[in-house]
Amino acid sequence: MTKAVTEETTSQKLFAHLFEACNILRGPINQDEYKSYVTPILFFKRISDVYDEETQEALETSGGDEEFASFAENHRFIIPENCHWNDVREKTHNIGSAIINAMTGIERANPKTLSGVFSSFDDANWADKSKLSDERLKDLVEHMSKIKVGNKNYSDDVMGDSYEYLIKKFADMSKKNAGEFYTPRSIVKLLINFIKPQDGDTVYDGAMGTGGMLIEAIRHMKHTQSSYGKIYGQEKNLATSAIGRMNLFLHGARDFNVVQGDTLRNPGFLKRGSLQTFDCVIANPPFSLKNWGAEAFSSDIYGRNIWGCPSDSCADFAWLQHMVSSMDPKKGRCAIILPQGVLFHGGKDGEMRQKLVESDKLEAIVTFVSGVFYSTGVSACALILNNNKPAEHKNKICLIDASNIYTPKRAQNIMTDDDIQQVCDLYADYKDVIEKCKIVTLDDIKAKDYTLSVNSYIEKKQQETIDPTVVKKEFLEALSAVTTAEDKLKQLLVEGGYIHE
Repeated sequence: MTKAVTEETTSQKLFAHLFEACNILRGPINQDEYKSYVTPILFFKRISDVYDEETQEALETSGGDEEFASFAENHRFIIPENCHWNDVREKTHNIGSAIINAMTGIERANPKTLSGVFSSFDDANWADKSKLSDERLKDLVEHMSKIKVGNKNYSDDVMGDSYEYLIKKFADMSKKNAGEFYTPRSIVKLLINFIKPQDGDTVYDGAMGTGGMLIEAIRHMKHTQSSYGKIYGQEKNLATSAIGRMNLFLHGARDFNVVQGDTLRNPGFLKRGSLQTFDCVIANPPFSLKNWGAEAFSSDIYGRNIWGCPSDSCADFAWLQHMVSSMDPKKGRCAIILPQGVLFHGGKDGEMRQKLVESDKLEAIVTFVSGVFYSTGVSACALILNNNKPAEHKNKICLIDASNIYTPKRAQNIMTDDDIQQVCDLYADYKDVIEKCKIVTLDDIKAKDYTLSVNSYIEKKQQETIDPTVVKKEFLEALSAVTTAEDKLKQLLVEGGYIHE
C-alpha cells in the first residue's frame, strides 16, 4: 500500500476558503443565515475527511483488508452508506435533498455524539430550489471539495482557529446579536488566566455560546488526557449549542459534555438530585435578560437563590448565583462577565450585592472600556470568585480599572495580548497602583454602602495646580507672540505683492 500524501492546510488558507463559501451563497442567502449553511457543510466535509484518513490507516495496518477498514472500531464516527461527502459530490440533481439525507443519516448513526449537530440548523433550507439551485449547491460542494480538512491536514488548532475566525466574521456581519454567542478571544484568555484550570480540574460554562471559553480552558490544560470527560457546557439556543459542539470537535476536544437547554430554568448537570459542582466555572451570560423565570427561581428547588431573587426584568444576579452555586465548595473558582450595573444598582440588586461581599468569595473585579464586547452600548465587568482564597486575600477585593487598558481599532476597541498581560499582572501583584488598581477591605466597602463601583475607590493622580497669575502671564505672552507673527506675515505678503495695504 502507498501512503496518502498529506496536504497541509494553514488557518489563513482555510479561513479564506470558508469565507469564499459564504460568497457562493451571497444573493439568495442573507448574511445572518450564512452560519446555518457553512457551519454544517464544513462539519460534514470534516467528518468525511477524517473517516477517509481512518480508513487509509486501517488499510495500511491490515495490508489492504477493506472489510477490516470498514469496522466501526476503526472510526471515531460512523458514516452510513450513501452518506459520505463523495456520495453527495456525485449528485447532479436534487443536491439539497442529498445533503439533508446524508446529514440526517450521520446523526442517526451516531446518536450519542452527533445527535442534533446538523438538524439544529432548522433555518437552513437546503431543498428549496428557489433559494438554492442545484447549480449553486454544486458550486458550493465543489468549492469545499478543493480543500482537505482531516486531522492530518493541519497542525494543532489550525482547524479550530480558522473556524473561530469564521464565527467572528459571522459576528461582525450581525453585531446586533453577536454578543449572545461570541466572546472576544482576548477576554476569554483573560478569564482563563484568572481561574487557571489545572490538569484534572472540571470546567463548566453554563452559557457556553459557541464554546470559546471551554476551548481556551482545554488549551490552557495543554489538551492533556486529564481534560477528557471534565468539560461541561450548557447553551439555550439550539443552533448555537450545535456550533459549540462542532467547535469543540474541530479543536480536537474529546469526551466533553454539552447539553442544550435553559440553564436558569432547567440546569443540565445534576448529581443525586442536586446541582453538580465544578472546580472552574466560567461564563459570559446574556446581559440583563428579561422574562427569565424569576417566579420559579424564588423557590428554586436547587437552592441557587442564596442571596435572593432578582426581578423578572433582569437576570444578572440570577446568573451570578447559579454560577456561584455551581462552584466546588472547597476549591471552586469562577470568572463571569456581567454588565457594570451589578456593581452599583440599588434595591434588590443592592441587597444581593451586600450578601455577595459578606460571603468573602469575591476576589477581584475588572471593569472594561465600552466597545470591547459586541454589545457596544453596555459597559462590562468581570467578577472573579474563589471558594479557597489565599490567606492574604481574605476580607479583601482587588479592584482593577481596565477602562484605559485597551488598543483602539477603527471598528471596535480590542485588548491585545500585552493588554491582557497588564491586567493579569495587576491581579497577580494584588497591590495598589494609582489610577489602575486598588485593594479594598470589606470594611471599606461597607463604609460606602456596599457599592463596588471601581472608580469610586481607585486613587487618582494628584492634579498639578498652577497660580492664576502665572496662567494669565503665559496667556498674554502667547497672545503677544501671535500678534507679532501676524504682523510679520502681513509684511511679507505686502512685500511679495500678494496683498495690498
